[in-house]
Amino acid sequence: MSVDTELVLFDLDGTLIDSAPDLAGAANAMRLARSLAPLPLSALRPLVGSGARGMIGAAFGVKPGEDGFDALRHEFLEHYQAGLLEQTAVFADMASVLDRLDADSRRWGIVTNKAARFTQPVVEGLRLHTRAAVVISGDTTAHSKPHPAPLLEAARRAGVDASACAYVGDDHRDIQAGRAAGMTTLAAAWGYLGQGEPIDAWGAHAVLADPAALLHWLQLA
Repeated sequence: MSVDTELVLFDLDGTLIDSAPDLAGAANAMRLARSLAPLPLSALRPLVGSGARGMIGAAFGVKPGEDGFDALRHEFLEHYQAGLLEQTAVFADMASVLDRLDADSRRWGIVTNKAARFTQPVVEGLRLHTRAAVVISGDTTAHSKPHPAPLLEAARRAGVDASACAYVGDDHRDIQAGRAAGMTTLAAAWGYLGQGEPIDAWGAHAVLADPAALLHWLQLA
C-alpha cells in the first residue's frame, strides 16, 4: 500500500477502458468483407493489448514482416478509426475509482502505446482529457513500452519524480516499462493480459484483482 504516491498512471486499453469490442469489430469487418465468419470476442480479447499486430494475427494468421501484413494493418486501422467509440467505454468499476481519485484530489494520468491519432479522440470522447493530469500516446516519445521513455515523460510533464508514481497496466510490457522507469508497478488482473507469461510472473510490485483494489492499495478505502 502507499499513501506517498503523487501520481497514478494508467495504461489505456484493458486497464482504464474496454476497447476490445471495437478493435475486434474492426478485425471482423475485414473478415466479413472476405466472406469469412466473424471470430468470437473471447478469441480476440486477449490479443487487444498487441493492437493491430494481435488482431491481424488472430484474424488472418499474418505476422509483421510477412507478405500482406502492411496492407492488412492499414486496412485494420482505417476500420478502427471509423468506429473508435461505438462500444468502447471506461470499465464500470474503474469509473468509480477515477471518481474517488478526483474527490481525493489524487492526480492521475494515462500512458498508452496507442497512437495519438486514436488516443486523442478516444480520451476526449470519454471525457477523460479534462480530468487526466497527463496523457502520453505511443508516438509521443521516440520509444513505446516496454521502454521507460513514455512513463518518464509522463512524470516529467506532471512535475513528479518517477519514484513517486505508480503505473497500473494489464500487459507484461507495462510492468517492464514501469520497473525500468523506477515506478511502483501494479498489474491489472481484470485486463486483457495477453497470451504470454501469467500475470503473477510479470514481477509487478502488486497484482490488483479488480479496480477497487487500487483504492485499498492507496489507502482510500
